[in-house]
Amino acid sequence: MRFQGKAVLITGGATGIGRATALAFAAEGAQVMIGDIDARAEETVQMIASSGGRAAFRHTDVRDGAALEALVAACLENFGRMDCAFNNAGVLPPQRPIHEVTSDELDLAIAVDFKGVFLAMQSEIRHFLKSGGGAIVNTASVGAVIADPNMSVYCAMKHAVAGLTKAAAVEYARANIRTNCIAPGFVVTPMTQHWADSNAFTDMFFAQNISGRAAQPAEIAPTVLHLCSDAASFINGATFVIDGGQTAH
Repeated sequence: MRFQGKAVLITGGATGIGRATALAFAAEGAQVMIGDIDARAEETVQMIASSGGRAAFRHTDVRDGAALEALVAACLENFGRMDCAFNNAGVLPPQRPIHEVTSDELDLAIAVDFKGVFLAMQSEIRHFLKSGGGAIVNTASVGAVIADPNMSVYCAMKHAVAGLTKAAAVEYARANIRTNCIAPGFVVTPMTQHWADSNAFTDMFFAQNISGRAAQPAEIAPTVLHLCSDAASFINGATFVIDGGQTAH
């Protein structure tokens, strides 16, 4: 029960890694505030409540700084505190070569995958500066350390998240604010289900991955919890690759 009496804010907690991490936090005693545009976040709240935990959901578009300020305020209103934050909301742009990416696709990826993390961090950091500190974890991707064909926009945004994570660590370490990010490989979620359903994709991917399989969201959550815990008190500005060995060769 590492998080007994504490509260965590999670963006993108409706499904996938966000939901699995919300459930894992709740199982260790945390009160969970979820921000998402996906109404399935209500299901996550109900799952936590049915297990005796406390959670709340506020419809939040991470492209809107005011909405993120309101999300932090809602966490404080519901639970009286916010000790850590997991910025997980994101989109997966269509796979295209660089010269075919549309302006709308680029703008959406910038707005959600990078600006959404930046704005969330601003709101969280403002709170942590007042409260005496806290821990932030951002979701990047193996696309933050390598590149794949037709994934230019996604890789660029995830590289940006990793860079932003380092910058925040440098700026706020002396204020007792730790900022790290995770870089998951192929995880089966509603956003990536079309890859999991494609034999051509999985045959190609599994042939290159020493684990020979994709991850489940529950396999990613423990690293997030560790980075938010007191056991990670000297971990700051790091990118944790969780890819089953995809980038090991």
